[in-house]
Amino acid sequence: MTEKKKEAVNYFLNKNLLLAPDVLEMVAQDTEKVASLVSEKIASDNFLIINREVGEMLAAKQKVDANWLDFEKFKTMAEKQKNPAAYEKLTTVLMEEETKMAVEKPLVKIVYSYREVPKKIEVQDFVAFFNERYKMLERMLANRMELANLMSINRVAGKRERENVSMIGMVTDKQYTKNQNLVLTLEDPTGIVKVMVNKTKPEVYEVARDIVLDEVIGINGFNAEGIVFANTVVWPEIPRDIPLKKAPDEAYAVFLSDLHVGSRLFLEEEFRKVISWLNGETGTEEQKQLVKKIKYIFIVGDLVDGVGIYPGQETELSIFDIYEQYESCAALLRQIPQQIPIIICPGNHDAMRISEPQLELYKDFSAALWKLPNVIMVSNPAVVNIHAQGNFAGFDILLYHGYSFDHFIANVDSIRNNGGYDKPELTMKFLLKRRHLAPTHSSTLYMPDPKRDWLVIDRIPDFFVSGHIHKSSVSNHRNITLICGSCWQSKTTFQEKVGHHPEPCRLPIVNLQTRNVKILKFGD
Repeated sequence: MTEKKKEAVNYFLNKNLLLAPDVLEMVAQDTEKVASLVSEKIASDNFLIINREVGEMLAAKQKVDANWLDFEKFKTMAEKQKNPAAYEKLTTVLMEEETKMAVEKPLVKIVYSYREVPKKIEVQDFVAFFNERYKMLERMLANRMELANLMSINRVAGKRERENVSMIGMVTDKQYTKNQNLVLTLEDPTGIVKVMVNKTKPEVYEVARDIVLDEVIGINGFNAEGIVFANTVVWPEIPRDIPLKKAPDEAYAVFLSDLHVGSRLFLEEEFRKVISWLNGETGTEEQKQLVKKIKYIFIVGDLVDGVGIYPGQETELSIFDIYEQYESCAALLRQIPQQIPIIICPGNHDAMRISEPQLELYKDFSAALWKLPNVIMVSNPAVVNIHAQGNFAGFDILLYHGYSFDHFIANVDSIRNNGGYDKPELTMKFLLKRRHLAPTHSSTLYMPDPKRDWLVIDRIPDFFVSGHIHKSSVSNHRNITLICGSCWQSKTTFQEKVGHHPEPCRLPIVNLQTRNVKILKFGD
């Protein structure tokens, strides 16, 4: 043992701290600083062993306020195979607290990130799930001026012929007559009714053509022969008077998505240019000054290409092991300045369930990412508040990777015929109008939470950020900034077959003080 290590052992012994051999090398480098990070909650007649788990908690050089003696008791019990789950949970909680402490200064607050309570899924859960969706969206529609004299569907049948009626219902069927009039079936908890949208009213008919199954809408019209003839269709929609919030100081947020590390089509050279730029090593003098004011980086899913995502994918992989894909991704993100928090949500290529809401990236596969001190993991979807200070409430960022986009691009005429995959903002506006990220049952896989539908957009965001489409775009909808991230993967054979036109290596960057968005190009 070197003299320095002997000094470290003696130093910690005097403080009732025993060093395990696997952390001796680390703590010997700075004995006083490491010792000062441990809480004072150690009785004079007891010892704490600093093992690898404790060492990892101290690696970020943050004070961890824990009852270390209890920690030691749990560890001893786990080694004897007595309630090892409790020790694992305690370690996880302390590590999460450490991550939270590390990101307090950059003004990042997780407003909503889905945490699943494990349970057996039953048929009744699906019924409760859709009932909760209906209630959440009904509350948004109930006070709309267009729906005066609102009534339940079972009361509509009792109204006099041609009497004006207003109601709210979930769309369970959509058909066209031989004359091309649109017939909808609406359902609420009290009953079912047919609604006709006549093509002789083009201002209503054209917008109604975009109605999709399972969305919740309001109808104003008149009753005749058991059918309601629609005069107006009302969506939950974002109110028009949402203020355009601006930060009191100049700060920037950067938005990435769809890295696809592990694909042989991953554009690593171009992505390294971004890292070099973020470190102030390249760019104009003006850009180097701007980079110093970047406070937040978002990555909206598909950090890796995954394994077994689609048939024949193995021919397009450069890294065939999912653990190695995440380790390679972490090695790249580790080079980003650590004072910038990186907020990450998963996507459909990541190693986890596709059903939404997706949980945070699984720790067993993506452990290398979880260890990065400036990474903040959230679910998909999630809401994160950034830059709140003083009297400024900050910005709410809605993150959703966008797996449902494919369905609506393929099935909604106004989206498909006006740009489709080349204009992701059309789909984003479509979903905001319906206040739901995947209104149609088959548009995405989902977990039927009987307590609420987590894909309902009940909190109005300042930014709606997505990816998945591999096409960067920026737009505005009623003072909500819409950003679809680019990709860092060249065109795949699948994209070639279906006619996608990805635009890789674009980097959206937002000035939070002005809300202006620029897209920087790091590729040809």
